[in-house]
Amino acid sequence: MDFSYNENQQMIADMIRKFGKNEITPNVREWDDSQTFPVEVFKKLGDLGLMGVLVPTEYGGSGFSYTEYVTAIEELSILDPSIGLSMAAHNS
Repeated sequence: MDFSYNENQQMIADMIRKFGKNEITPNVREWDDSQTFPVEVFKKLGDLGLMGVLVPTEYGGSGFSYTEYVTAIEELSILDPSIGLSMAAHNS
């Protein structure tokens, strides 16, 4: 079985890695220490189309497949598990 990313999954992973490098990784420690929920990060995730990934495009979602959804959760969780979990909770 081939577990490598397909083209769409790789695009999602690259987008999240780039976003995370600038918006998540530099702040993880501060958010954890202060027990802060990063509302602005979630607004930006929404702007990237990551807060309605399983919703069909005709209803305003991203229309991702389930494997693309899992890719997004996995990549966010690598950066900060709490953000990955929160994104998953708000998409299901």
